[in-house]
Amino acid sequence: MGICTSTGVIRDFAGPYFVSEDNMAFGKPAKYWKLDPARVYASGPNAWDTAVHDASEEYKHRMHNLCCDNCHSHVALALNLMRYNNTSWNMVTLCFFCLLYGKYVSAGAFVKTWLPFGLLLGIILTVSLVLHLR
Repeated sequence: MGICTSTGVIRDFAGPYFVSEDNMAFGKPAKYWKLDPARVYASGPNAWDTAVHDASEEYKHRMHNLCCDNCHSHVALALNLMRYNNTSWNMVTLCFFCLLYGKYVSAGAFVKTWLPFGLLLGIILTVSLVLHLR
Protein backbone atom coordinates (compact mmCIF):
# COMPACT_ATOMS: atom_id res chain seq x y z
CA MET A 1 0.00 0.00 0.00
CA GLY A 2 1.28 3.41 -0.90
CA ILE A 3 0.10 7.00 -0.96
CA CYS A 4 0.56 9.54 -3.75
CA THR A 5 1.77 13.08 -3.52
CA SER A 6 -0.32 15.75 -5.22
CA THR A 7 1.81 15.23 -8.34
CA GLY A 8 1.09 11.48 -8.46
CA VAL A 9 4.38 10.14 -7.07
CA ILE A 10 3.64 7.00 -5.04
CA ARG A 11 5.42 6.72 -1.67
CA ASP A 12 5.62 3.18 -0.25
CA PHE A 13 7.25 1.91 2.95
CA ALA A 14 8.92 -0.93 1.06
CA GLY A 15 11.31 -2.34 3.63
CA PRO A 16 13.41 -1.60 6.70
CA TYR A 17 14.43 2.07 6.74
CA PHE A 18 13.33 2.53 3.13
CA VAL A 19 10.45 4.47 1.58
CA SER A 20 10.37 4.06 -2.19
CA GLU A 21 9.16 6.52 -4.80
CA ASP A 22 7.19 5.16 -7.76
CA ASN A 23 8.65 1.68 -7.27
CA MET A 24 6.31 -0.21 -4.96
CA ALA A 25 7.63 -3.27 -3.13
CA PHE A 26 5.12 -5.67 -4.72
CA GLY A 27 4.95 -4.18 -8.20
CA LYS A 28 2.53 -1.85 -9.90
CA PRO A 29 -0.74 -1.06 -8.09
CA ALA A 30 -3.65 -3.40 -8.81
CA LYS A 31 -6.20 -1.33 -6.93
CA TYR A 32 -6.57 2.30 -5.95
CA TRP A 33 -8.79 4.50 -3.85
CA LYS A 34 -8.97 8.10 -5.00
CA LEU A 35 -9.12 10.38 -2.00
CA ASP A 36 -10.64 13.88 -1.98
CA PRO A 37 -8.07 16.60 -1.12
CA ALA A 38 -10.93 18.77 0.14
CA ARG A 39 -11.23 16.41 3.13
CA VAL A 40 -7.80 17.37 4.43
CA TYR A 41 -8.26 19.30 7.68
CA ALA A 42 -4.60 20.19 8.29
CA SER A 43 -3.63 23.81 7.65
CA GLY A 44 -1.50 25.15 4.85
CA PRO A 45 -1.70 25.04 1.08
CA ASN A 46 0.53 22.00 0.81
CA ALA A 47 -0.91 20.03 3.75
CA TRP A 48 -1.28 16.86 1.67
CA ASP A 49 2.29 16.80 0.41
CA THR A 50 3.68 17.88 3.77
CA ALA A 51 1.88 15.00 5.52
CA VAL A 52 3.06 12.45 2.93
CA HIS A 53 6.62 13.79 3.22
CA ASP A 54 6.61 13.81 7.04
CA ALA A 55 5.19 10.27 7.23
CA SER A 56 7.83 9.09 4.74
CA GLU A 57 10.64 10.75 6.70
CA GLU A 58 9.39 9.08 9.89
CA TYR A 59 9.26 5.66 8.24
CA LYS A 60 12.79 6.03 6.83
CA HIS A 61 13.88 5.53 10.44
CA ARG A 62 11.72 2.50 11.23
CA MET A 63 12.23 -1.22 10.95
CA HIS A 64 9.63 -2.87 8.70
CA ASN A 65 7.40 -5.33 10.57
CA LEU A 66 5.06 -7.41 8.43
CA CYS A 67 2.28 -7.52 11.04
CA CYS A 68 2.49 -4.29 13.02
CA ASP A 69 4.49 -1.51 11.36
CA ASN A 70 4.30 -1.78 7.59
CA CYS A 71 3.22 0.07 4.45
CA HIS A 72 -0.35 0.29 5.73
CA SER A 73 0.89 1.99 8.89
CA HIS A 74 2.89 4.46 6.79
CA VAL A 75 -0.23 5.46 4.83
CA ALA A 76 -2.27 5.66 8.05
CA LEU A 77 0.30 8.04 9.56
CA ALA A 78 0.16 10.29 6.48
CA LEU A 79 -3.65 10.40 6.66
CA ASN A 80 -3.53 11.11 10.40
CA LEU A 81 -0.98 13.91 9.94
CA MET A 82 -3.20 15.61 7.36
CA ARG A 83 -6.27 14.79 9.49
CA TYR A 84 -7.95 13.32 6.41
CA ASN A 85 -11.73 13.19 6.87
CA ASN A 86 -11.12 13.99 10.55
CA THR A 87 -10.79 10.21 11.14
CA SER A 88 -8.30 8.24 13.21
CA TRP A 89 -6.59 5.99 10.64
CA ASN A 90 -4.95 2.61 11.24
CA MET A 91 -4.35 -0.60 9.28
CA VAL A 92 -7.85 -1.92 9.99
CA THR A 93 -9.72 1.22 8.89
CA LEU A 94 -7.55 1.45 5.77
CA CYS A 95 -8.25 -2.18 4.89
CA PHE A 96 -12.00 -1.72 5.35
CA PHE A 97 -12.22 1.48 3.31
CA CYS A 98 -9.92 0.18 0.55
CA LEU A 99 -12.08 -2.94 0.20
CA LEU A 100 -15.21 -0.80 0.19
CA TYR A 101 -14.12 2.11 -2.03
CA GLY A 102 -11.11 0.78 -3.94
CA LYS A 103 -11.28 0.22 -7.70
CA TYR A 104 -9.19 -2.24 -9.70
CA VAL A 105 -6.97 -0.75 -12.39
CA SER A 106 -8.10 -3.47 -14.83
CA ALA A 107 -9.85 -6.83 -15.11
CA GLY A 108 -6.40 -8.43 -15.16
CA ALA A 109 -5.57 -6.76 -11.84
CA PHE A 110 -8.74 -8.24 -10.34
CA VAL A 111 -7.74 -11.71 -11.55
CA LYS A 112 -4.15 -11.25 -10.33
CA THR A 113 -5.48 -10.27 -6.91
CA TRP A 114 -8.05 -13.03 -6.42
CA LEU A 115 -6.85 -16.00 -8.52
CA PRO A 116 -4.23 -17.24 -6.00
CA PHE A 117 -6.79 -17.13 -3.19
CA GLY A 118 -9.37 -18.91 -5.35
CA LEU A 119 -6.89 -21.64 -6.30
CA LEU A 120 -5.82 -22.15 -2.68
CA LEU A 121 -9.45 -22.29 -1.55
CA GLY A 122 -10.24 -24.78 -4.31
CA ILE A 123 -7.34 -27.02 -3.27
CA ILE A 124 -8.36 -26.91 0.39
CA LEU A 125 -11.98 -27.70 -0.42
CA THR A 126 -10.98 -30.54 -2.78
CA VAL A 127 -8.64 -32.13 -0.24
CA SER A 128 -11.24 -31.69 2.49
CA LEU A 129 -13.92 -33.35 0.32
CA VAL A 130 -11.63 -36.24 -0.65
CA LEU A 131 -10.66 -36.85 2.98
CA HIS A 132 -14.30 -36.64 4.07
CA LEU A 133 -15.45 -39.18 1.45
CA ARG A 134 -12.87 -41.79 2.55
